[in-house]
Amino acid sequence: MIVRDRPSGIKMFLLLRGSVLPRILPALIVNTLIATIVTLSHGDLFKLKITLTTIPFTLIGLPLAIFLGFRNNTAYARFWEGRRLWGEIVCKGKILSRQCQSLVQADVVADAKNGLTDIRIRMIYRAIAFSHALRHYLRDTSPNDEVNELLLPDEYQELRGYSNKPDFLLLKMGMDLGQLLRDKKIDSNIAVAIDATISDMSSAAAACERIKATPIPFSYTLLLHRTAYIYCFLLPFGLVDSIGFMTPFVVAIVAYTFFGLDALGDEIEEPFGMESNDLPLNGICRAIEINLRESMHDQYTPALLEPVNYCLS
Repeated sequence: MIVRDRPSGIKMFLLLRGSVLPRILPALIVNTLIATIVTLSHGDLFKLKITLTTIPFTLIGLPLAIFLGFRNNTAYARFWEGRRLWGEIVCKGKILSRQCQSLVQADVVADAKNGLTDIRIRMIYRAIAFSHALRHYLRDTSPNDEVNELLLPDEYQELRGYSNKPDFLLLKMGMDLGQLLRDKKIDSNIAVAIDATISDMSSAAAACERIKATPIPFSYTLLLHRTAYIYCFLLPFGLVDSIGFMTPFVVAIVAYTFFGLDALGDEIEEPFGMESNDLPLNGICRAIEINLRESMHDQYTPALLEPVNYCLS
């Protein structure tokens, strides 16, 4: 995600970081060259005059703009839902930490120095591991290096054999909760409250999986993509007779808008990736880890992630 103050003046036009321009630049250059050739030849193709008026482009352009806007709204809705779900995970992690430390009966205060043998500390560390595991699961990468020190050795070895590692960690949380109930360190009402928190984390993870596994229908995306490109490549023939030498400039502006909207929709419809405009899952997971480690007075609390070249991953 791009994290920076809004630039002013000419800087806004010169920025490339976070812009879709590098992605659409080859098609934009080709489109502008075609418009230039059409302008120089006055719309003649091998001595055949291709006559197009602006009427068909007006008829097609308005629906195309509406449908591109609709697709981008749909893509942004997926992006925003993903951010809302990760906000829920941040919130539920804090609640779980508070519940474990304040509602579970124990002879000593919950402190990171107690280590993973303290079931309260184990559950809180597991919540940190859950956030990292979910991030890697959504990005199809391995969380092994990041969760190793957060789990018991045998639990870590068992985790490596699971494909859905976030679900495994939630299952272990439920088993520890049942152990607390059997040991009478919590009563049934408190167990229900903690289980609801764990269930909310599971629901948020499942919703993130749904977003990842259900992209916008490809045929819909393909139709808009083809229509936008055909429209922009034919546009010079409809403008050359009316605006003359200004045709390449107008075509470049229109093509930048349509190609850019098309590319932007592609970029944000999958919000859990590593592109510049995707959600900063690394930063969110680091914030969760800081909050939960500080709640246990952990001396190994890491620092917040800082944007690199205005980009927070």
